[in-house]
Amino acid sequence: MSKQLLIYLASGLVIFAFGCELLAADEPKFLAGAGQADVTPTEPVPMWGYGSRKDALSVGTLDPLMATAIVIQAGEDKLAIVGLDLGRSPNELSMQRIRERIKAVGIDYSMMAGSHTHHGPVLELADSPGRGQGKFNASLRYYQRLEDGIVAAILDANKNLVPAKLATGSVDLEGFNRNRHSKMQPPPLDRSLAVMQLVGKDSDKVIATLVNFAAHPTSLPDSQNEFSSDYVGALRTEIESSLGGQAVFMQGASGDLSTNRGPHGDHAQYGRALGKEAVKLARTLKPQEVPNPSLKVREDRFTFKPRTDLNNPLIRAAYTMAFFPELVACFVDEYAEGVRPRITVALLNGQIALVGGSGEFFCAHAINLRKRARVDQLFFFGYCNGYHQYYPTIEGAAEGGYGADSQVAPAAVGAGEQLMNTSLEWIFRMQGAKM
Repeated sequence: MSKQLLIYLASGLVIFAFGCELLAADEPKFLAGAGQADVTPTEPVPMWGYGSRKDALSVGTLDPLMATAIVIQAGEDKLAIVGLDLGRSPNELSMQRIRERIKAVGIDYSMMAGSHTHHGPVLELADSPGRGQGKFNASLRYYQRLEDGIVAAILDANKNLVPAKLATGSVDLEGFNRNRHSKMQPPPLDRSLAVMQLVGKDSDKVIATLVNFAAHPTSLPDSQNEFSSDYVGALRTEIESSLGGQAVFMQGASGDLSTNRGPHGDHAQYGRALGKEAVKLARTLKPQEVPNPSLKVREDRFTFKPRTDLNNPLIRAAYTMAFFPELVACFVDEYAEGVRPRITVALLNGQIALVGGSGEFFCAHAINLRKRARVDQLFFFGYCNGYHQYYPTIEGAAEGGYGADSQVAPAAVGAGEQLMNTSLEWIFRMQGAKM
């Protein structure tokens, strides 16, 4: 073989190898990472969840409140999913500041949701007269700490991004939750336990296990003014000790659902039992590489006429007696232009839908949305990217009672159905439907 031919062949191999590298570089990436931060208040602050407490201050910590985050990158797009041991997600100003900070690392989309523990801090107060300034400065200081903690957890997850494989699955559980509202027989009940598992593409080590289930974390009494994640901390510990990686809990549509702790014990025993079920499900999954990763996200706010006029002095006085003046003043500000819930919809790889709603949605909303959406898996996150109280179904509003009456469900009757219909339309459009 001539020297010239050898040079020609060698050059061809170099060009071929370089071309392969370019093709590999152009292939869409699917990456995942996890991070966490302690977001427990370090000063006494008013506690969220039970009106009977009024503005009584916290007296300590039973177990820490955590922010646990997953960042998923599909192609060039990134989504942060954050589970919070809080009654709700951060207030509007805090959320916007957090989002601005994480944009610096290319995270344009985020779903931040509270577990709805009733043993977290009040998050609605504001730095203005009559709304927290002066009287509750410790709360205002905490909001900065909370923002820093959430951002730290997200940045940690982003720093830990590695090529990943993915699996999702769900199972219906008996005996873990119950409908606390409806008198219809049988009452609506969302038994779905859904799991998303992310593992390293090369190592097969678990990066994160996301768990989605609907049950009100109200296991501890209102007289106990100590911070606690309720059952969620024990659930995460069980999953992490069994599978490795990080567990992230995302509360479902639990507006009318409570835990059914009777067969399981106290909040910690219940959390461990639910965690064992998540582990059992996760071990049946077979994470796969994602050949054509994609991420589409849409979010918007909607305006509904309030069912309750908080500007009516008599109604406002009644709310002030039920809660405390500064908190009610902040809700009046929030609803000045109507009740404005936010819906966030993410479609991952064309077949995994993540739907977040900024309130306490009755379980039938999530049940019906899953039935109607033509996807492999749908996760519904309540208390996500804001908080605008309860969203009963029309049937629930007709029954009345706590969670359905206008006092705690201020949006117009049918608002929940409209939001679910919009979410469904967005999913279909993201999948390419011409509508």
